[in-house]
Amino acid sequence: MAKRLIPALNRVLIEKMVPPSKTSAGVLLPQKTTKLNSGKVIAVGPGARDRDGKLVPVIVKEGDVVLLPEFGGTEVKLADKDYVLFRDDDILGTLVES
Repeated sequence: MAKRLIPALNRVLIEKMVPPSKTSAGVLLPQKTTKLNSGKVIAVGPGARDRDGKLVPVIVKEGDVVLLPEFGGTEVKLADKDYVLFRDDDILGTLVES
């Protein structure tokens, strides 16, 4: 069984983040408000090649928190944990704390 996956080309391995279903005070949140499709980047491929053969690196790095599309990606299970594999250009953006 594989313990680590190194994505090929411009693919990114992401662990989806599950937002809390209730506040710290114990108030239950509606499912709609807890549905932010985000995840933490676990591993990144080296990038893809353009028409001229030059390497185009992936725009995110390990540890980044990214915004994901509602659908897509390939589900992967490694060491009893669930991950999703996305192409670099499918990622909508990087979430940063202000």
